[in-house]
Amino acid sequence: MRSIANAGVRNARRLAQMAHEDTGFGVVEDKVIKNVFASRGVYEYIKDMKTIGELGRDEEKKLRIIAVPVGVIAGLIPSTNPTSTALFKSEIAIKAGNAIVFSPHPSALRCIQETVKVIRQAIAEAGGNENLVSCISIPTMQATDNLMKHPDTAMILATGGSAMVRAAYSSGTPAIGVGATLIHRQTCALCGIPAYPRQLTYAPTSQNTRLKPLTAPSAVHLTACVRP
Repeated sequence: MRSIANAGVRNARRLAQMAHEDTGFGVVEDKVIKNVFASRGVYEYIKDMKTIGELGRDEEKKLRIIAVPVGVIAGLIPSTNPTSTALFKSEIAIKAGNAIVFSPHPSALRCIQETVKVIRQAIAEAGGNENLVSCISIPTMQATDNLMKHPDTAMILATGGSAMVRAAYSSGTPAIGVGATLIHRQTCALCGIPAYPRQLTYAPTSQNTRLKPLTAPSAVHLTACVRP
């Protein structure tokens, strides 16, 4: 995971430039910041977390909390934040002992594939199995649907438009979705990253979009890294 984080930082500007060229979204400088945060920031926060095995116990209640990997995760990647999303989803998946297969947005295919290449090379250089992270090479709606409904897919991390998020929730596979314009805070007990107020404001404005009024940030709980 540290190797992925370092590779993400080293390639942050190049990947940010590619993402902007491919999609036309956002500001390159802002995307560089996101890539660094999704790489180093996520790593620094979760590196010492225990994510597999016994997490705790309550002797009085005779209760033990055991965390196990779910297996293969389907990661849906949007066009708005393609490279940073691939980086942080790779890190949290591997940290929790899982493999992840990305379904890239077609308009961001080139930069997502390059990000996955960077991640896979980083894993290999660290002595790991690079196939822990892979990506659909020809993105279509059918390919994404097949990935989400595949019997070997244990859960879905869906980031994208409302239609794609709805499709993930209705796929029959456990899913966690974040749709467009949602101001969210990721608070997984095992591998989440708290989003501070400055970052909650930064996320939408860095894409040159309007910040929608809200009374409080909503929360996305990435609890599925522990199978009930």
